[in-house]
Amino acid sequence: MKRLQERIAYQFNDLGLLERALTHRSLGAKNNERLEFLGDAILGFEVADNLYAQMPDASEGQLSRMRAHMVKRETLAQIARELRLSSILKLGSGELRSGGQTRDSILADAVEAIIAAVYLDGGMGEARALVRRLLGDRLTK
Repeated sequence: MKRLQERIAYQFNDLGLLERALTHRSLGAKNNERLEFLGDAILGFEVADNLYAQMPDASEGQLSRMRAHMVKRETLAQIARELRLSSILKLGSGELRSGGQTRDSILADAVEAIIAAVYLDGGMGEARALVRRLLGDRLTK
């Protein structure tokens, strides 16, 4: 957990939020699904806000396509791999046996859940800053 906090450049006040963000539904009722829901919305907003500011002449359709590209499962899974999440995800035994820790959908969901956990722990400013750090150059391409 400490290394992940260093990699995302955010220190949690409530480590339980980070643990929940890394817990897949296959492990039980206390999982990251609700955090994933919230994180998806925060991610989408931050990407849309950045694109709107950076591309004043882009049409709504162009902005929507660019946002979709940045928040798609493959992009988020790549970020999860950069953060080395697969080694710290908490999965049920069935998911572990089937290689769930390397599945794009599970990795992407964990990234969204971490964004929400940061939001709940430190507020919208911290969550937005995290999105900008995680997406990095992808936001300015």
